[in-house]
Amino acid sequence: MTARGARWGRIPDPVVDAVAVAVAVVDVLLSLEDASRVAQALAALACAALAVRRRFPLPVFLLTLPASLMLDIVFAPFAALFTLAERSRDRRPLIVCAIMFALASAVPWPLDDLSAHDRAWTLVYFFYTLATAASPVLLGQLVQARRDLARRLVEIEEAREHERLLHSQAVLARERAQLAREMHDVVSHQVSLIAVQAGALQVAATDPEFKAGARTIRSLSVDTLDELRHMVTLLRASGGRATELTPQPTLADLHKLVTTSGIRAELTGELPPEVNTTAQRTAYRTVQEALTNVRKHAPGASATVRLWRADDGDTFGITVTNTPPTRPSLPLPGSQQGLVGLRERAELLGGTFESGPTAVGGYEVNLRIPARTD
Repeated sequence: MTARGARWGRIPDPVVDAVAVAVAVVDVLLSLEDASRVAQALAALACAALAVRRRFPLPVFLLTLPASLMLDIVFAPFAALFTLAERSRDRRPLIVCAIMFALASAVPWPLDDLSAHDRAWTLVYFFYTLATAASPVLLGQLVQARRDLARRLVEIEEAREHERLLHSQAVLARERAQLAREMHDVVSHQVSLIAVQAGALQVAATDPEFKAGARTIRSLSVDTLDELRHMVTLLRASGGRATELTPQPTLADLHKLVTTSGIRAELTGELPPEVNTTAQRTAYRTVQEALTNVRKHAPGASATVRLWRADDGDTFGITVTNTPPTRPSLPLPGSQQGLVGLRERAELLGGTFESGPTAVGGYEVNLRIPARTD
């Protein structure tokens, strides 16, 4: 948004409405010569109705038509038509309203018998007024498109930032896992050998000082090995505070994942407490991927995350359902492998993963895992 657009956006709506009503009143006052009381009342009603045109754009426009028929006014119907075009996504009513305004402006009042010459000029004036009425319609549609574009640009930037954050967290998780493997396979192994050799020297040594030195080396090696094992555990679990993006999430993190997903989402139900760590990670990743897809491919939709357990107790699962999008989806960056990875995770646990559109235009993913996966 430009600096000028930002300044206009900071003007309060009541101020804009008051200015619109004032300009409409001036326009009416210039056309009140020899006007009847009925025409004056209709003109006053049209001007006053502009104050609520944002909430009731179509009724306000219809209220301006009688005044347009009886008086030569332009601003009030144009303002109402602009507001209607700015808020309507169906162009057919806009065409009908533009034609109605052109008729109301072109048809003479009172409706007397017209000569052939007058009828011809009325027809010419009708098409001239219809072409003029296209201006507020096109301007309103342009403002609506600009607003939608700005909102979509924000959504794209948020999605890209989310993707970058996910990628950085994935890279960090891989680096932590690699470092943990190196420490476990190489460093811990070498320290273990030092502890064993020091123990052997302690047993075989006859010199008390040599034996004490070997005992010290063995003690330090054992302590170092414990510290290394503790560090390896921390590296494998998480590199920082627990968030929805940590590499080892659990069911306890689902609530925060849903509430911070950036969409209107609700979490219902619960899973059995004996679910193992691998199954908890699979359940978490399923919800995470489903909510990310809703955010990317169904703008404006809401989602429901339902945790459930079968009546026989042999299986449990997660169902994520979203409503139809309220705006057209955008081509956002992605690997297109998220659902494939979830299906592979489910198959490794002996479960199933299904996804597809719903009957009402939304989307649903369903994860089913056996209760015993060990």
